[in-house]
Amino acid sequence: MIEKVYAYKSKSLILEMILDIVCYALILMMASSVFNNIYVENVWYALLASIVISLLNLTIKPFLIYITLPLTIITLGIFYPVVNIIVLKLASILLSSHFVIKGWFTPFFIAIFISIMKILFEIFIIKPIVER
Repeated sequence: MIEKVYAYKSKSLILEMILDIVCYALILMMASSVFNNIYVENVWYALLASIVISLLNLTIKPFLIYITLPLTIITLGIFYPVVNIIVLKLASILLSSHFVIKGWFTPFFIAIFISIMKILFEIFIIKPIVER
C-alpha cells in the first residue's frame, strides 16, 4: 500500500515538473512577444531555456536569495526580482544568441511579468491537472 502511494506521488511530481517546464516555455514565448528586450529563437529554445532556468532556480537561486536577503529585507521585497533577473541573465549567457535578455531595467519588468504569469499558470493550469 505504501509503495502505491509513493509511486503515485512520484508520477505526480514528474507530471508537475513537465507541466511546469512547458508552461514556463509558453510564458517565455509570451514575454518575448510582449517585450522588446527578450528574444527567444523558437519554441525548442524556449523549452531549453525553461529547463536551464529551472535548473538555475534549483541550484543557484537559493544561494542568491541567501546572499541578498538583507538587501531584500531593507527594500521590503522590492530587490527580490533582481535575483530573478540574475537567473534570467545567466540563462541568457548559457544559451547565447538563442535566448537573449538585453539591459537591466526592462528585465526587471520582464521578471515581474514572468512571476505573475507563473503564478496564474500554477493556479489555473498546473494544479488542476495534477490534482486529477
